[in-house]
Amino acid sequence: MSSIRRVRLSPDARREQLLKLGVQMLATRTLDELSVEDLAEEAGISRGLLFHYFRNKQEFHREVVLRAAQQLLKRTDPNPELAPMEQLNRTLENYLDYVTENYSSYSYLIRGSATANVELRQIIEDTRSEMARRVSDNLHLLGLPDDDLSRLAIRGWLAFTEQVAVQWVPDQKVPRERILQMFASSLPALILASHEPQEP
Repeated sequence: MSSIRRVRLSPDARREQLLKLGVQMLATRTLDELSVEDLAEEAGISRGLLFHYFRNKQEFHREVVLRAAQQLLKRTDPNPELAPMEQLNRTLENYLDYVTENYSSYSYLIRGSATANVELRQIIEDTRSEMARRVSDNLHLLGLPDDDLSRLAIRGWLAFTEQVAVQWVPDQKVPRERILQMFASSLPALILASHEPQEP
């Protein structure tokens, strides 16, 4: 056992350590595969002590998913110092990198495997809503209209990027640059197409 594991931590520090370990382990496995026993062994504590920091396995899973969602949002936070299109491109690069690095857990969550759990479903929905809000808030920088129709288009675009990302990561037959180009070009194209005048 490493010297790090032998250090006595405060309750807050131990809880933070367990969440960090949980998120790290979640990167390579689904939530169902996130074993309390494996986590306790990795942290150097007993299984019973884990439940001193979390009431039950469900609460621990919820907190891990919430932390992973927060990391995704932080990773994809737009940089206002960049030009509008460069800002969008950088955000999409960071998003695709995140999905690649956390493929097992990300695909498990967004494909609906966790949606039987109301709390997890809400975390996923809140994350999508925040990402949609960020795009909507920056539409004016791209010269695009910000209205109800555009917001619907953004939600559809986000669903599109999610599905393309989880389909692309396993074999990556298409060059990464082409995927990113498709993501970036499809957003304005979709919004502009949705605002074309209707034929009489």
